[in-house]
Amino acid sequence: MELREPGAILLISCYELGHQPMGLAMPMAFLEQAGYRPFTLELPVEGWDAGRVRHARFAGISVPMHTALRLGVRAAERIRRENPRCHICFYGIYALLNAEYLLEHVADTVIGGEYEEPLLRLVQSMHQGKEDAIQGVGRRGEIPVPYLRRLSFPVPVRSTLPALRHYARLESSEAKLLAGYVEATRGCKHLCLHCPIPPVYHGRFFAVPQEVVLEDIRRLAEAGARHITFGDPDFLNGPTHSLRIVRTMRERFPHLTFDFTAKVEHLLKYRSLLREFAGLGCIFIVSAVESLSDTVLANLEKGHTRADVYEALRVVRGAGIVLRPSLLAFTPWTTLDDYIEMLEFVESEGLTECIDLIQYAVRLLIPPGSALLSRSAIHPYLGALAPETLSYSWRHPDARMDALHERVTVLVGQSVAEGAEDYLTFLRIKELALAVRDDRPAARVAQAPQAFSRKAPR
Repeated sequence: MELREPGAILLISCYELGHQPMGLAMPMAFLEQAGYRPFTLELPVEGWDAGRVRHARFAGISVPMHTALRLGVRAAERIRRENPRCHICFYGIYALLNAEYLLEHVADTVIGGEYEEPLLRLVQSMHQGKEDAIQGVGRRGEIPVPYLRRLSFPVPVRSTLPALRHYARLESSEAKLLAGYVEATRGCKHLCLHCPIPPVYHGRFFAVPQEVVLEDIRRLAEAGARHITFGDPDFLNGPTHSLRIVRTMRERFPHLTFDFTAKVEHLLKYRSLLREFAGLGCIFIVSAVESLSDTVLANLEKGHTRADVYEALRVVRGAGIVLRPSLLAFTPWTTLDDYIEMLEFVESEGLTECIDLIQYAVRLLIPPGSALLSRSAIHPYLGALAPETLSYSWRHPDARMDALHERVTVLVGQSVAEGAEDYLTFLRIKELALAVRDDRPAARVAQAPQAFSRKAPR
């Protein structure tokens, strides 16, 4: 199969949280380095391109998260209709977790873990007309395993991707700045039960070489980026590596600010580094707080407690950095009182401008292969694997919580569509929860009683 001609390989991204997709940029670099000339298709920005799809002989669909997977399945079904002879390969975290369904319905191959090298070997094998077994590549009738070897990383190639102006920007009360997205490490050494990474990486993580990351940042800065998001699952898995990168970044590009994601326990363990991070340009940190309930945190095996959340907030703020908690608002163990307490915590700590509205509607996702399935605590609530959602259904023991989740989801969707003020929507969510607790109709909240003079960076 001739795969060296331009566009014979098509790499497709369906969703990467509004960032320029690393799931295209890094495999592009591996393939171009080997002499191939892939095209890319960034569906959220570019939409469907029938010409590129019909021309492709190999379509690689990046699925680093669940939303990308669901959209990717639809894209694969459309490729099958428009170009039935095209080989379809899903790669990324959710490709491996959902390998059985994908291979049975829409995929020819799946790859998980450090996927770029197996992806390249698959392309080379097909180009040579071979059908050899390739380590890390799953096919029908095989049990796929993640590829977990250290790669020799090239600098990501972004030349075929839409410009940065088409993606998420750093928003504050002062401006909206172009933002770039890079990765300094991949995988994670922690084993939180609800996270999709541990079933694939099994507690391992891999560092991207410092000069590769810094050259990627240089190119992004030349393209107009004023802020860098480090998209690592946990930037502090390798704190020395990460600190070296941002120190050098500050020396070479002093105008750049940055943000990163880190676990609560790492924020406490490495609290002595936070002031230096702030001085180097860190303006906010995202951390998976998930819940204030010690029962919920224990069932998720998060590695932190309710008390740790308050302490992490204190030390991050003390360093002059904004903490942006992410939440897992609905789990089988989250009580109505837990949910209300979480809202009161957000309000009392002045975090309403630091948390995206959708966080108040986030419901525990249990994909095939989830580590949660190995624990008996989830079994009383677990339903069947639902093909339409590519995850297991579950039911809360308190029916009010499932109903509240539906109402909050609808409210958030309407508010975003209407452009309602975030704080007003927050108050409406809180009123919904209080009304459910008190068994009364929700009162109408027409206006927020206060306005915020400064928008937290996001």
